[in-house]
Amino acid sequence: MVAEAGLFAVELLLVAFAGGAIGAAIGATAALSLAGLSIVVGEVGNYLVGAGPGDPAATGLTALIGYGPALGPHVAFAGAVAAAAYVGRRERPNSAFPYHSAKNVYRAIGVRPDAMLVGGTFGVLGYWIATLVWTVGVPVDPVMFSVVATGLLARVAFGYPLFGSLSAGVLDMSPYERGEIRTALSGDAENEGSARPVVEPWATQQYGWQEQAILGLVVGLFGAYVASVTGSYYLAFGIAAALLAFLVVGERRVPVTHHLALPASIVALSLPGARIELVLLSGALFGVLSGLVGELAGRVLYAHADTHVDPPAVAIVITTLLIGLLTTVGIFEQGLIPAL
Repeated sequence: MVAEAGLFAVELLLVAFAGGAIGAAIGATAALSLAGLSIVVGEVGNYLVGAGPGDPAATGLTALIGYGPALGPHVAFAGAVAAAAYVGRRERPNSAFPYHSAKNVYRAIGVRPDAMLVGGTFGVLGYWIATLVWTVGVPVDPVMFSVVATGLLARVAFGYPLFGSLSAGVLDMSPYERGEIRTALSGDAENEGSARPVVEPWATQQYGWQEQAILGLVVGLFGAYVASVTGSYYLAFGIAAALLAFLVVGERRVPVTHHLALPASIVALSLPGARIELVLLSGALFGVLSGLVGELAGRVLYAHADTHVDPPAVAIVITTLLIGLLTTVGIFEQGLIPAL
């Protein structure tokens, strides 16, 4: 629906700019939580009126707000990530957030015109990238592809290394567990006097291969069940994203799970007529896979770098690409990213 409006629909570009600026003001995690809440309301409304994807009777809250140009992750979350990279360029770590300040996706920057301008600009860029990916027909989730792309572009735009310091083993998180701290090199004003860890694992409440696999298993089962009984690709994702509000208010033990719920939901609805046991097991399998891919992405793209490139978005891109490829060979039906 949004893609059909094209790259230069003025009203949608203005909304995307506003969404990115709002994301910068309230913070990336809060923006994603608000998007999740919008999706939950929209998908529950669709369920109550019996409207499926693309149905004219659908509420439009998912397509135009929660996963669209107003609050979609490619707009508001991406704009907030870029703004955090911008304002964190010269800030040092502090006790409240010991990583590089440019990674702080929990902080609300507030009404700071330059940061909101950056957020709005990246909101428009995110809208363009997602629309282009959808229009070309690349078999991945275009929203999350855009989140990854804009995260990497923000690193380049604001002068950060693309992959960061790789002095430690790329996949080795043991320096963090040992409490090893970076030592600033001569002339390195940015890290001078900081107590920043050598490696910075994404989502410390759940990092680790076993932890991600177990979490993926249970959330995959949950997502597949919710999708199978409601017919909604996005309800479980919305629930998981809405729960991120607990992280915003400081309960950092709550796990991040939206990237586990969405692939499981898509897979569940790509097996029409299958027994529920097969549906649930398939959802669990893709939940585990997405969890492991997210952990890998966190170690490669986040742990050694200075800004936030979103591991959950990477996981959704990889798993939806796999679902799309399996659809083309006939294993799944309608496994390509569903139209909103």
